[in-house]
Amino acid sequence: MSTREATANTDPIIESREALLAPMASGEKPAAAWRIGTEHEKLVYRQSDHRAPSYDEPGGIRDLLLSLQEYGWEPVSENGNVIAMKGADGAISLEPAGQLELSGAPLENLHQTCAESARHVAQVKAIGAGTGTGFLGLGMWPDKTRAELPVMPKGRYAIMLRHMPRVGTMGLDMMLRTCTIQTNLDYASEADMVKKFRVSLALQPLATALFANSPFTEGKPNGFLSYRSHIWSDTDPARTGMLPFVFEDGFGYERYVDYMLDVPMYFVFRDGKYIDAAGQSFRDFLDGRLPALPGERPRASDWVDHMSTAFPEVRLKSFLEMRGADGGPTATICALPALWVGLLYDQGALDAAWDLVKGWDMAGREALRSAVPKLALDAPLPTGGKLGDIAAEVLAIARSGLASRRRLNGAGDDETGFLEPLAEIVRSGKVPAQRLLDKYHGEWGGDLSRIYGEAF
Repeated sequence: MSTREATANTDPIIESREALLAPMASGEKPAAAWRIGTEHEKLVYRQSDHRAPSYDEPGGIRDLLLSLQEYGWEPVSENGNVIAMKGADGAISLEPAGQLELSGAPLENLHQTCAESARHVAQVKAIGAGTGTGFLGLGMWPDKTRAELPVMPKGRYAIMLRHMPRVGTMGLDMMLRTCTIQTNLDYASEADMVKKFRVSLALQPLATALFANSPFTEGKPNGFLSYRSHIWSDTDPARTGMLPFVFEDGFGYERYVDYMLDVPMYFVFRDGKYIDAAGQSFRDFLDGRLPALPGERPRASDWVDHMSTAFPEVRLKSFLEMRGADGGPTATICALPALWVGLLYDQGALDAAWDLVKGWDMAGREALRSAVPKLALDAPLPTGGKLGDIAAEVLAIARSGLASRRRLNGAGDDETGFLEPLAEIVRSGKVPAQRLLDKYHGEWGGDLSRIYGEAF
């Protein structure tokens, strides 16, 4: 989730509808300026007892963050607590229970993206070796209850933790127990955004299936392959889901603004502190009638903050965020941006992907999304057959898109090799969660502690 730094609150007050459209319109870029942003989270544990470390214990999360200074990272603080690090490779921030996230820099190609991820992993592993800290690349804590997990000292998290139980049964699980990999991509125009949004939203269940990696809850199989994805089904219906309006005629920036105005607020950030506005209306804020700040109207930064509090399967800000994948081991981090860059950054690939999904109706899309957490590649397609039936075709489209980009490394390799982990999953028919279950029922003999040390 986003990390906010204190500002002087001097950005402009929102005076018009155009100001609400501005973040999205400002994201338009020519293809030569398109970039790739990759975010990946990991679970942090004590190697001695597999416990999740607290923020301020010796060798805990705060010390882990501060140790990154030896690699050139600089601290970001909130109310005297270091809650993130910033540097040339982007930002390293804390999720609610101490999950560690790299929000990577916007980069030109997948070779750079993969090098960035490798640097980050090497740095945290080196620090962990000295502090007795390990990391797990999974979509969800495999054995921890909510009560066993710490809470990080970030103001927005305190507000969300209070609010989540009011609107769903699994919001606290989402905050405290899950991890994801995400990719952020650009668009050239409103029309380009619309097509990319539709393709990526329709195919987000395929990403969920290919990266499904959360089959355990509190020490035993949970009956799902991506329990992380299932959690989103009852987190907060006002700010999650498949967004049917994206596929309606006339969809564009205006319609997304209307959606965001209907999403209830969480907070307002003022003078370095978060003010609880959970459940209140941004429309009221525009009219100066927000109960949390009576008589005050929102600034541009308030709208940008609010746009970060919706959690659909694909999210629009000044770029598009692909949000469907479970966290995973290091080897899979580069595969997610490879999939979406291949599908969305080449016009021929984008057209072919749209041709594949444009005939799906909304009921079929919703049914596919609902089935994937349990069934992964066996989930039924809207037009018949199984999701796995189109997986190889989608990867072939992505591969053609990457090949057309002709982004080569020093050895002359293009970006298509980053799809290989996904191609191997499709060839085998087994997603990561199924392989973990095979180990659990086989060589691990039901001993889930064996997952520590293997899944990163």
